[in-house]
Amino acid sequence: MAETATPISDTDHSIFIGKGEQPAWLTLGLANRHGLVTGATGTGKTVSLQVMAEGFSRAGVPVFAADIKGDLSGISEPGEAKDFILKRAKDMGLTFQPDQFSTIFWDVFGEQGHPVRATVSEMGPLLLSRMMDLNDVQEGVLNVAFRVADEQGLLLLDMKDLRAILSFIAEHAADLTTQYGNVSKQTVGTIQRQLLVLENQGGDKFFGEPALSLADFMRTDRDGRGMVNILVADKLMQSPKLYATFLLWMLSELFEQLPEVGDPPKPKLVFFFDEAHLLFNDAPKALMDKIEQVVRLIRSKGVGVYFVTQNPIDVPDKVLAQLGNRVQHALRAFTPRDQKAVAAAAQTFRPNPKLNTAQVITELGKGEALVSFLEGNGTPAVVERVMVRPPSARIGPITAEERKTIMGSSPVKGKYDTTIDAESAYEVLQKRVTGTAATTDGPAEGGILGQIGSIVGTVFGTNTPRGKMSTGQVIARSVTRSVTNKVVGGIVADLGKSVGGSLGGSVGRALVRGALGGLLRR
Repeated sequence: MAETATPISDTDHSIFIGKGEQPAWLTLGLANRHGLVTGATGTGKTVSLQVMAEGFSRAGVPVFAADIKGDLSGISEPGEAKDFILKRAKDMGLTFQPDQFSTIFWDVFGEQGHPVRATVSEMGPLLLSRMMDLNDVQEGVLNVAFRVADEQGLLLLDMKDLRAILSFIAEHAADLTTQYGNVSKQTVGTIQRQLLVLENQGGDKFFGEPALSLADFMRTDRDGRGMVNILVADKLMQSPKLYATFLLWMLSELFEQLPEVGDPPKPKLVFFFDEAHLLFNDAPKALMDKIEQVVRLIRSKGVGVYFVTQNPIDVPDKVLAQLGNRVQHALRAFTPRDQKAVAAAAQTFRPNPKLNTAQVITELGKGEALVSFLEGNGTPAVVERVMVRPPSARIGPITAEERKTIMGSSPVKGKYDTTIDAESAYEVLQKRVTGTAATTDGPAEGGILGQIGSIVGTVFGTNTPRGKMSTGQVIARSVTRSVTNKVVGGIVADLGKSVGGSLGGSVGRALVRGALGGLLRR
């Protein structure tokens, strides 16, 4: 952590971001009011993001950030005392001291970080339709597929489950049309083709089990600092809709799972959304309404969302109005269109009589920014021109060996690294086709305990909202995750001991696991 020769430094209540005529502070108690970091390429947005992430981590706030170019990975290694860093620190009254921050790397493709997965049911038809760029008719048929899966008690976990349920409704299109409206085989075929496109973009790696537990994003290290979660997104950015929809899914899951906390003294999690314009490009109204709702209401869950993009006009006005903390780096104005963009950016700030905001935006040097953070009463401060403080950790990417070392000591090592193929829609429908599915009056797979698991899924597996898992499905998925993580962690032997050589509580636990074991395919 940087030590100071003057009172300018992070406090228990605020993060020191930079200094102009006055120090610029980001108040922790108002950090869940969201924010915006903007500026042209090469003007210092990533460094500002790193400075903010370091400050939140020091305050014990976990951070999630997408790393588009790999530069943010340096936060995991000590900073280097380069001349320009030492000079900037001295000008601000800081004594530079290298620091590093506990980091977990994540990667949808599982190549440069721990795999990140979600189930098809968790994603839901609305976001899936966005991923596949479906029209209204096709989205309607996809909703029918989810409804049928709910009514049939079929788990939708991965891509082959979704393909199986689509094939099922195509085969029963005539019957389903009378109940749900027109369901044509041609429309199903179009959705299947779009699924193929999504698979080619890497979607097949994203959907499946074990699915991500968001609690793993909200960790602190042994020193009480917030863990910095970095999503490796250089390859993911080649599929921009997959990237944008994945991050929106994460926000939606946080919104649905976290309890209401009002305005806590500091956020429970800060979420940086880089290349944020991709979220809003060509988004249908239903999706825009969902985005606006999540951004507006997730504040009360203690989550701060910071959008990072080139210009404030990339963000719709209704969302922009929710972003109270602003950092604006330089914009270039060489054409009339650029000049309009600069003027629009200037109008998003509370005016400062001492500054011509629009002019200053075009004059800012690298590392300089216009900032306006919320004050104690929740109103934005007048805009100020500041020099952003130097990060304490490394500026720039880490090496492959350094990344490997960090992942080797990760607190989630082994938890997500092995894919699990639980029994779900694909397997159940295959059994029906081949005639090997267990009948209700015959012995179920797994004996009497397996029958108990089947009954649980059957009783609770109907009449659930579209895009949501039924109670039976939730039970099955939860058991899948629990047992999976223990198996991967090498506790198979312990399960055997529980069944074979223990009594009392051990037998009880073994019976519960066995009772629901019929829901899992080994």
